[in-house]
Amino acid sequence: MKHGLAFFLFLVSASLCSSEETKSFRDLQWKFPRVRTASAEKDALLRERFQAKGLPYPPHSILLRAFKREAVLELWATTAADQPYVLVRDYRICTSSGVLGPKRRFGDEQVPEGFYELDWFNPQSNFFLSMHINYPNTSDRIFGYKPNLGGDIFLHGNCASIGCIPITDDGIKEVYWLAVLVHSAGQQHLPIEIFPARLTDDGLRSLAATHRNQSDLIVFWSNLKEGFDFFENGHRAPRVTTRRDGSYAFSQNER
Repeated sequence: MKHGLAFFLFLVSASLCSSEETKSFRDLQWKFPRVRTASAEKDALLRERFQAKGLPYPPHSILLRAFKREAVLELWATTAADQPYVLVRDYRICTSSGVLGPKRRFGDEQVPEGFYELDWFNPQSNFFLSMHINYPNTSDRIFGYKPNLGGDIFLHGNCASIGCIPITDDGIKEVYWLAVLVHSAGQQHLPIEIFPARLTDDGLRSLAATHRNQSDLIVFWSNLKEGFDFFENGHRAPRVTTRRDGSYAFSQNER
């Protein structure tokens, strides 16, 4: 009889595990009250915004670009892998820590600069909702302070930051729910590009003028400008790799 009960419990457990495995990422996120709140408040609004831009909802892919000096996070989206991105909306970065320049060590309070991905979702964040930025990336590991580069960098709600990117609870509800939908639909990589400023020619000259004695920093920003220019010329996301010296290389994305 004990074996029969054990076998029954095994079947129930296996059935539950199988059911859990077949659930979509959206289904798994839907369990959390804040995600349901974000959907209830923002889904219809997002749908209207995408319709106004002539984009499907949810779109094929999204891309985020953050500009520290301008305190702006841009949300871009595209209809297909071979189509250009369209700017959907700007979000205000409501506060920041540190100064212009990349994050290189634990405790420097810097917001990273470079080419990253949002690699996991936190529906129970201390800052309402949050998405983890995969700092340190390969470039950071080459350039950074090896004993401890720091970490725990997020795009999140609220309006407080030590190295993170806060866009208020209202902003994160939109971005988080949209990211859930596109990730559930198949976008495995959610890129976020973080720049010190808009790296136009004038923008880089302005940075160079205010950081005259920091040649290494200007070289780093010049490298980021290559990726900035790649996207600006046609609004297509580059394939980003890292050279042995830690600099980024940009090429056409494979379809």
